[in-house]
Amino acid sequence: MKFGIHAGLWMRSWSDDLAPILRTAADIGFDGVELSLLGIGLDRAADLRRQAQALGLELTCSTGLAADADPTSDDPAMRARAEAVLAEAIATTQALGARSLAGVVAAPWGVFEPARKADRAARAAETLGRLDGRLRDGGVRLGIEAINRFETDLTNTAAEAVAIAEATGSAQIGVLLDTFHMNVEEKDPPAAIATAGERLYHFHVSDNDRGVPGSGRYDFAASAAALRAIGYDGWVTAEMFVVPGHSTSADLNIWRAIEADPTEAARAALSFMKRVFA
Repeated sequence: MKFGIHAGLWMRSWSDDLAPILRTAADIGFDGVELSLLGIGLDRAADLRRQAQALGLELTCSTGLAADADPTSDDPAMRARAEAVLAEAIATTQALGARSLAGVVAAPWGVFEPARKADRAARAAETLGRLDGRLRDGGVRLGIEAINRFETDLTNTAAEAVAIAEATGSAQIGVLLDTFHMNVEEKDPPAAIATAGERLYHFHVSDNDRGVPGSGRYDFAASAAALRAIGYDGWVTAEMFVVPGHSTSADLNIWRAIEADPTEAARAALSFMKRVFA
């Protein structure tokens, strides 16, 4: 497995200078850094790729859709907008030298239409499926994230995310599971990992409060065993949001200091991840 850290742990805004974050992550000993494409476009990709390579870091990417780019919409123009936004994200991922793009890509954050859920899931699969050629050409795999009920109504569980991934018909599209979200939505997180199986393309860890894994009540040992059981050997990335008062913190509803110091949180996370998941 490879161990990564999400740059958002340190970021005040999604457009921050990433150079000091990359250096800190390399100094701590991470294999790679996950970058949010919410603040990164093609214009920054080549420089960031060079910076990461110079530090011996690999990059992975995450992103999310806004309400004006909805792959589930019954409006063809809206679906086309979502496809275009994701196509640019795929191109940026490739330009960064990354091979993994994951996140809130089946439906926008904060859009809820539960009465039309089945139709929306079908349209999401159709829209994402049209990206297959771009993903194959770019050598990029796309992970649909299963997130909690307060952020979406479409993909709360591994089973829901897997169903959409399979319906796309693309082998390049799988799922991202996150222990924070599984703690809310899954009765049995190891069973959710088994459900994902070979469609599990990326894995995020943080504890039940989005802080250092192992500092709360989530059962990481059980999830690690489930990952081994399905033969998962990809990225295990700490996605922690712990500092209040930043624009990024407001996006994730972080209203208090979850950890005293983000850099020490990163050190503790890596130590725990190596003990439990290696």
